[in-house]
Order: sequence, then C-alpha cells, then structure tokens
Amino acid sequence: MFAVIRHYHFDPKNGAEIDRKVREGFVPLIRKAKGFIRYYWLDTGKGEGASFGVFRDKAGADESVQLAADFVREHLSQLMISKPEVIEGRVVAHD
Repeated sequence: MFAVIRHYHFDPKNGAEIDRKVREGFVPLIRKAKGFIRYYWLDTGKGEGASFGVFRDKAGADESVQLAADFVREHLSQLMISKPEVIEGRVVAHD
C-alpha cells in the first residue's frame, strides 16, 4: 500500500468553503483513482488542513497527487495561501 499526505495553508475564514468543496467535489473524484482504499480530510480550524489518502500501489498514489493538483488549481487556488507540502510513500505498518 502507498499513502499520500498533503498539508495545506489557508485563511481560517475560508475553512467551511474549502471543507464543502473537498467533501462534495474532491472526495467523489478521488474515489475513482486506481487502487483507492481510503481518503480523509482534516481541518484544524486555524487555517491549516491535511489530507491522507491510501492506495493499493504507487500508481494510484501518483494519480491522486495529479488529481489533487488539478482540483486545487481549478477549484481552490484562490482560497489557498501556498502550494501544499506533499509526502508520499509506502505504508510499512498498519493495523
């Protein structure tokens, strides 16, 4: 399995709108990625958010990175302060 974590920064006043766009627009999209297993979005309420996606293989994880970049560019870029930090790697321990 492979996982991708993306860490975002935005103005806290935009949190609810970002949450809605992720829930209604991105989640249905990411579910279609190759080897999709799970996706989570968290909002700290303080202008930071993070996503955590799990995929069966690196190809699915890579596809998710491109899907997220495209979605952010098309739907969220005006709400983000900077580009996200992306961490991707093989899952080596889980329950």
